[in-house]
Amino acid sequence: MNAMRPEKTEATETETVDTNLAAVTEVEAGIRDFVRNDIAYLRRPASGTTDTPPLDPSAEATVTNVNSLIQRVAGTSLAEIENLISELESLRDLLHAEGQRVQREISGYAQLSQAAMKSTRMIADNVAQWKRAADGLRNS
Repeated sequence: MNAMRPEKTEATETETVDTNLAAVTEVEAGIRDFVRNDIAYLRRPASGTTDTPPLDPSAEATVTNVNSLIQRVAGTSLAEIENLISELESLRDLLHAEGQRVQREISGYAQLSQAAMKSTRMIADNVAQWKRAADGLRNS
Protein backbone atom coordinates (compact mmCIF):
# COMPACT_ATOMS: atom_id res chain seq x y z
CA MET A 1 0.00 0.00 0.00
CA ASN A 2 2.86 2.34 0.58
CA ALA A 3 3.82 2.02 -3.08
CA MET A 4 0.35 3.17 -4.20
CA ARG A 5 0.25 6.32 -2.15
CA PRO A 6 3.25 8.06 -3.77
CA GLU A 7 1.78 7.47 -7.23
CA LYS A 8 -1.51 9.02 -6.19
CA THR A 9 0.37 11.96 -4.65
CA GLU A 10 2.36 12.51 -7.87
CA ALA A 11 -0.82 12.44 -9.95
CA THR A 12 -2.50 14.91 -7.57
CA GLU A 13 0.56 17.21 -7.69
CA THR A 14 0.57 17.14 -11.51
CA GLU A 15 -3.14 17.99 -11.60
CA THR A 16 -2.54 20.86 -9.14
CA VAL A 17 0.33 22.22 -11.25
CA ASP A 18 -1.81 22.03 -14.42
CA THR A 19 -4.67 23.79 -12.65
CA ASN A 20 -2.36 26.52 -11.35
CA LEU A 21 -0.80 26.97 -14.80
CA ALA A 22 -4.23 27.30 -16.39
CA ALA A 23 -5.25 29.88 -13.78
CA VAL A 24 -2.06 31.91 -14.36
CA THR A 25 -2.58 31.80 -18.12
CA GLU A 26 -6.17 32.95 -17.71
CA VAL A 27 -5.15 35.86 -15.45
CA GLU A 28 -2.41 36.94 -17.88
CA ALA A 29 -4.90 36.88 -20.77
CA GLY A 30 -7.30 39.01 -18.74
CA ILE A 31 -4.56 41.53 -17.96
CA ARG A 32 -3.57 41.72 -21.65
CA ASP A 33 -7.18 42.33 -22.68
CA PHE A 34 -7.60 45.00 -20.02
CA VAL A 35 -4.44 46.84 -21.08
CA ARG A 36 -5.39 46.65 -24.76
CA ASN A 37 -8.84 48.05 -24.07
CA ASP A 38 -7.48 50.69 -21.69
CA ILE A 39 -4.97 52.18 -24.16
CA ALA A 40 -6.81 51.45 -27.40
CA TYR A 41 -7.95 55.09 -27.63
CA LEU A 42 -4.31 56.21 -27.79
CA ARG A 43 -3.79 54.26 -31.01
CA ARG A 44 -6.85 55.63 -32.82
CA PRO A 45 -6.31 58.37 -35.42
CA ALA A 46 -6.92 61.85 -34.02
CA SER A 47 -9.39 63.01 -36.66
CA GLY A 48 -10.58 62.49 -40.21
CA THR A 49 -12.34 59.18 -39.68
CA THR A 50 -16.07 58.99 -39.31
CA ASP A 51 -16.39 55.41 -38.07
CA THR A 52 -14.65 56.03 -34.71
CA PRO A 53 -16.39 57.85 -31.87
CA PRO A 54 -14.76 61.12 -30.71
CA LEU A 55 -12.49 60.93 -27.69
CA ASP A 56 -13.53 62.43 -24.43
CA PRO A 57 -11.72 65.69 -23.58
CA SER A 58 -9.44 64.16 -20.92
CA ALA A 59 -8.33 61.37 -23.26
CA GLU A 60 -7.74 63.85 -26.07
CA ALA A 61 -5.71 66.06 -23.73
CA THR A 62 -3.66 63.04 -22.68
CA VAL A 63 -2.99 62.10 -26.30
CA THR A 64 -2.03 65.70 -27.10
CA ASN A 65 0.31 65.83 -24.10
CA VAL A 66 1.94 62.53 -25.04
CA ASN A 67 2.39 63.67 -28.65
CA SER A 68 3.85 66.97 -27.48
CA LEU A 69 6.26 65.19 -25.14
CA ILE A 70 7.35 62.81 -27.89
CA GLN A 71 7.95 65.72 -30.27
CA ARG A 72 10.01 67.60 -27.67
CA VAL A 73 12.10 64.54 -26.82
CA ALA A 74 12.54 63.65 -30.49
CA GLY A 75 13.41 67.25 -31.35
CA THR A 76 16.07 67.39 -28.67
CA SER A 77 17.45 64.02 -29.73
CA LEU A 78 17.52 65.03 -33.39
CA ALA A 79 19.31 68.28 -32.55
CA GLU A 80 21.89 66.36 -30.53
CA ILE A 81 22.36 63.86 -33.35
CA GLU A 82 22.80 66.68 -35.88
CA ASN A 83 25.35 68.37 -33.61
CA LEU A 84 27.19 65.08 -33.23
CA ILE A 85 27.21 64.55 -36.99
CA SER A 86 28.63 68.03 -37.60
CA GLU A 87 31.30 67.49 -34.93
CA LEU A 88 32.24 64.15 -36.49
CA GLU A 89 32.44 65.75 -39.94
CA SER A 90 34.74 68.48 -38.63
CA LEU A 91 36.88 65.85 -36.90
CA ARG A 92 37.05 63.89 -40.17
CA ASP A 93 38.21 67.01 -42.00
CA LEU A 94 40.78 67.71 -39.28
CA LEU A 95 42.08 64.13 -39.41
CA HIS A 96 42.29 64.29 -43.20
CA ALA A 97 44.25 67.55 -43.04
CA GLU A 98 46.54 66.15 -40.34
CA GLY A 99 47.10 62.99 -42.39
CA GLN A 100 48.17 65.09 -45.36
CA ARG A 101 50.47 67.16 -43.12
CA VAL A 102 52.07 64.01 -41.71
CA GLN A 103 52.60 62.67 -45.24
CA ARG A 104 54.32 65.93 -46.21
CA GLU A 105 56.50 65.78 -43.10
CA ILE A 106 57.47 62.16 -43.80
CA SER A 107 58.29 63.04 -47.41
CA GLY A 108 60.44 65.96 -46.22
CA TYR A 109 62.28 63.73 -43.74
CA ALA A 110 62.85 61.11 -46.45
CA GLN A 111 64.33 63.75 -48.78
CA LEU A 112 66.48 65.11 -45.95
CA SER A 113 67.67 61.59 -45.13
CA GLN A 114 68.62 60.94 -48.76
CA ALA A 115 70.48 64.25 -48.94
CA ALA A 116 72.32 63.41 -45.71
CA MET A 117 73.28 59.97 -47.10
CA LYS A 118 74.61 61.54 -50.32
CA SER A 119 76.58 64.12 -48.35
CA THR A 120 78.02 61.42 -46.09
CA ARG A 121 79.07 59.35 -49.13
CA MET A 122 80.74 62.37 -50.73
CA ILE A 123 82.60 63.17 -47.53
CA ALA A 124 83.66 59.54 -47.11
CA ASP A 125 84.84 59.38 -50.74
CA ASN A 126 86.79 62.64 -50.37
CA VAL A 127 88.38 61.49 -47.12
CA ALA A 128 89.34 58.19 -48.81
CA GLN A 129 90.91 60.10 -51.74
CA TRP A 130 92.84 62.38 -49.35
CA LYS A 131 94.02 59.35 -47.42
CA ARG A 132 95.26 57.65 -50.61
CA ALA A 133 96.96 60.87 -51.69
CA ALA A 134 98.58 61.23 -48.26
CA ASP A 135 99.70 57.59 -48.31
CA GLY A 136 101.13 58.11 -51.84
CA LEU A 137 103.13 61.12 -50.69
CA ARG A 138 104.54 59.28 -47.70
CA ASN A 139 105.60 56.32 -49.84
CA SER A 140 107.31 58.43 -52.47
